[in-house]
Amino acid sequence: MVNDPSLSIGQVAKRTGTNVSAIRFYADEGLIPSMRSASGHRYFARSVIRRVSFILIAQNLGYSLQQIRNALASLPDNRTPTKADWDRLGRQFSQDIDQQIARLTRFKQKLSGCIGCGCLSLKNCHLYNQEDSASEFGAGPRFLLGDKPKAHE
Repeated sequence: MVNDPSLSIGQVAKRTGTNVSAIRFYADEGLIPSMRSASGHRYFARSVIRRVSFILIAQNLGYSLQQIRNALASLPDNRTPTKADWDRLGRQFSQDIDQQIARLTRFKQKLSGCIGCGCLSLKNCHLYNQEDSASEFGAGPRFLLGDKPKAHE
């Protein structure tokens, strides 16, 4: 068994610090490839450890399973992904992470300003949404996300 490159579902869970049920879910969702033994037990290539680690990191960063699935689709299933494969995937995420950092920085600055401002002018407030005017931009905290409030009369 020492020379066997495959891992059981329990071994993958232990190596990645997650639950067997999570590994099963990732396999069922097509996020990680698995194989079946003659007796029906799942087993995995060792390279799946890196995929699971990527999934856990991406989830921690707030990515949806669909976004993670799309990213992992760029990796080959028929062989162990190379450093170049992972670098390519990393570049895709790097740009998105930079955009998230910029959004979070803007939010932090606006939030800090609002908490300490004590402004008495609702015309200048980034959070004031007179007559729900932000709804034309879509759902969510539109002004904090960068949409500009219209000038009030």
